[in-house]
Amino acid sequence: MHVLASEMMNIYVGNLPYSVTDADLRETFSRFGEVSQVNLISDRFTGESKGFGFVEMSSNAQADAAIKALNGTDMKGRNITVNQAKPKSDRPARGGGGGGRRF
Repeated sequence: MHVLASEMMNIYVGNLPYSVTDADLRETFSRFGEVSQVNLISDRFTGESKGFGFVEMSSNAQADAAIKALNGTDMKGRNITVNQAKPKSDRPARGGGGGGRRF
């Protein structure tokens, strides 16, 4: 069965212990339905976990069930935050151009 992208929900998972792996998250969330993707966020320089990540589930109903059941629960000694991920907003451009001619 092919799932339409619009049916998928991206879930934010925060306050994760730094020892949590993609497999840990996949196993935890798969109790509520099909996990399409897991993305733990790590520091680009050190490679260490930043303590949060995203789980994409194949249906909104399954994702809602996971959010309700897991938000505030203990994962390896920490109470995790689980909610619907907010879409990336347009970030302001970096740098400020000063401009003007220099004489």
